[in-house]
Amino acid sequence: MGSASLSSCLQSMFVVLITLYRVVGWGPVVDDPTKGFISQYLNESNLVVQRPYDIVSENQRYSFKNGVHKLWVQISLTLPSIIVATEDLIRRLSFQGYDYSSGVWQFEAYGHVPGGTTGVCVMQVFGSDPPHATTLMLRVYNGTLSYYRAPVIVPNIYDRWFKLNVIHDVEASKVKVYIDGVLKFEALGRGGHSHYFKCGVYAQNNSSYYMESRWKNIRLLKKCD
Repeated sequence: MGSASLSSCLQSMFVVLITLYRVVGWGPVVDDPTKGFISQYLNESNLVVQRPYDIVSENQRYSFKNGVHKLWVQISLTLPSIIVATEDLIRRLSFQGYDYSSGVWQFEAYGHVPGGTTGVCVMQVFGSDPPHATTLMLRVYNGTLSYYRAPVIVPNIYDRWFKLNVIHDVEASKVKVYIDGVLKFEALGRGGHSHYFKCGVYAQNNSSYYMESRWKNIRLLKKCD
């Protein structure tokens, strides 16, 4: 068989394999979770950086460079952890003006969690019925991305950019989590009359002394009526 014929044969085999990969289900189904949604207008006034009362300058815990939002927390090693202010364990972006109580809403962004950051919430849907405060939390524990403490959604999230889509259907009381266009998790909602999205760092149990997350290409979307 000539080299040209061999090359043509290999190309044909490759096409068949790709078709089987997509149709038969050999690989994950990549979807566009934003289909049917309308992107909402965001500017600097909509992005609110939450920080503790004793941090005067925003740049002590937040930066925005080259399109990347970087948020971090560093717990003092010289003070007993019991007297570290709770407020100093929170550094998040919230989206002012986009609280919602009905409809289907979506958060989309590219996230990055550096190795070593653990015991931290990096994204949440705020609002629920008591005794809870949130409808969804995405936490990082030792490199895994989890729904609250369990189950694990992604086993290895460190040191790479990942595309995150979170959809909250208020009336149906459902949330969906997509990673890199693949549906990874679904859960029931937790009720509540007012919700909004947040991302950043919010210390949880057994947190590392330094916590960081980075975000870019943030979008908020609402499903067409």
